[in-house]
Amino acid sequence: MSTPLTDLQRRALELVKQSDFGEEAARVNAAIAEQAPQDISAWTRLGRCHLEQRNWDEAVTALRTALSLNPSHTIATNLLNEVRKQRALTPTAAQRSMTGFGTREFAMLSSLSASEACAALQSRIDMLLETLNATDTAARIVSARHAAGATGSKLFHANSPVAHSIGHIYVFQHGGRFEPQFNIGWFSSPPFPSSCVRIGLGFNVAPAGVEAGQESALGSYERFQRTLEKSWKRELARWMADNGGFIQYGDRPPAIDLLPDQAVEWLLNCHNAAALEWIFVGRWLFLDKPDDARTLGDRARLGKAVDDTFRTLYPIWLGAYR
Repeated sequence: MSTPLTDLQRRALELVKQSDFGEEAARVNAAIAEQAPQDISAWTRLGRCHLEQRNWDEAVTALRTALSLNPSHTIATNLLNEVRKQRALTPTAAQRSMTGFGTREFAMLSSLSASEACAALQSRIDMLLETLNATDTAARIVSARHAAGATGSKLFHANSPVAHSIGHIYVFQHGGRFEPQFNIGWFSSPPFPSSCVRIGLGFNVAPAGVEAGQESALGSYERFQRTLEKSWKRELARWMADNGGFIQYGDRPPAIDLLPDQAVEWLLNCHNAAALEWIFVGRWLFLDKPDDARTLGDRARLGKAVDDTFRTLYPIWLGAYR
């Protein structure tokens, strides 16, 4: 014989007053939801119980049911956001074996603030940067900067991750935002159409209260255009075609609608860089592509992909830097 609904509801409230969201509370609220499927409070309490017991899928189901009954229910909304955050921070056994960036890491990007995501991914990013700092390509870049009178013993220094916005963090080489940047950026979906990583050469020409710095960045981009026109136009287009290369500008996603030849022409004919504030060319790895996902998930493979990209773009960077 089932327990009367009024008795179940009374017991549910008693458990709430005791801050008890354990197994009994889950059973009581599940029984209420079965007898009164329109009871938003029961579904919300059930979601809280599953959250406390780290049953992520069950918590999401219960809270989504509550929100289907009342989409503006604040408590259910907040609990669902907390479930997503906690689930993103809790790795499975398979995820713990990964050394790179997979579904869990990109879920952090989409569910945490940019600064929280930087902190959560700091150690994983640092290990990737340590791998890159040990490459011959990194040594060549550092040496070229020294020859021009710049300082810095490593390509990437500690605390490199920059929190841009929810779903987007990035790192760039030691030397400051006004230099042509060897840049790695992480994007989640949402806000981008698909989760991805960019690897390549970027120009941050946005104003930042330092007029001389912006002028320096614009000068670097003009030198980049001259270098590209003089000797790298065809080679860059060929490399982009073979390596998933795309350009990016402003806050837009990668311009996957442009063929490599068209993308290179766009770079050469861009005369409003300051208005766009950001221009990038390089390789993109997309989490929804199996081969790319395997590369993203393995730090050694990802490190090789980054090093190969930086090595290819080094002569163009050098022309822009000098």
